[in-house]
Amino acid sequence: MLDATSQPLLELAGLQAWYGESHILHGVDLDVRAGEVVTLLGRNGAGKTTTLKSIMGMVGKRAGSVRFEGTETIHMSSDRIARLGIALCPEERGIFSSLNVEENLMLPPQVRPGGLPLDQIFDLFPNLKERLSSQGTKLSGGEQQMLAIGRILRTGATLLMLDEPTEGLAPVIIQQIGHTIRKLKAQGFTILLVEQNFRFASTVADRYYVMEHGKIIDGFANSELAANMDKLHTYLGV
Repeated sequence: MLDATSQPLLELAGLQAWYGESHILHGVDLDVRAGEVVTLLGRNGAGKTTTLKSIMGMVGKRAGSVRFEGTETIHMSSDRIARLGIALCPEERGIFSSLNVEENLMLPPQVRPGGLPLDQIFDLFPNLKERLSSQGTKLSGGEQQMLAIGRILRTGATLLMLDEPTEGLAPVIIQQIGHTIRKLKAQGFTILLVEQNFRFASTVADRYYVMEHGKIIDGFANSELAANMDKLHTYLGV
């Protein structure tokens, strides 16, 4: 059981972000505790992906506070943030077409001790073991997503940020991604998930935040999901 009094693993306070002159985040406040799966919900353009990129320092300008394990990171570079133990799996997956599956998996450096060895990654994603010598772009969409997640598991990161991991995937693959997220949580990983599909999110998430216009406008636990469905339909336009 999570200790509600413990220090959050990740804590955002008044986080603002800009791309050039475009002001995208307008004071985001949220926290994620160790061992949780927390999902950011919201319509396209609400600021969900920008929140993940801002945590990694991958935006033009940031202001406010981003604390990880009690350390303020708002003025840190992306590589320093990664070395603290945060990894981002982007929506576009970022598979290198000129590299095969094994080369893609081995490409990121281990930034901290504790990264999963290849045999444990293959336990999670048996398809990857069968496709080790295949070019990254020859994989199906589901296999590319498995490769993108598997790649960050090697790094030693303890906070995994997954941006739309089920986007465009077949239902059977979505189920497999959900199974993997639950297994990762059981192994002690903490996950911040951006997801449009709240039906999928409900199978993995402990808590939810809802974003609109670059701000958090609501938040609730998975146990409160049924009571909030009418509001969610309004927020998400579904």
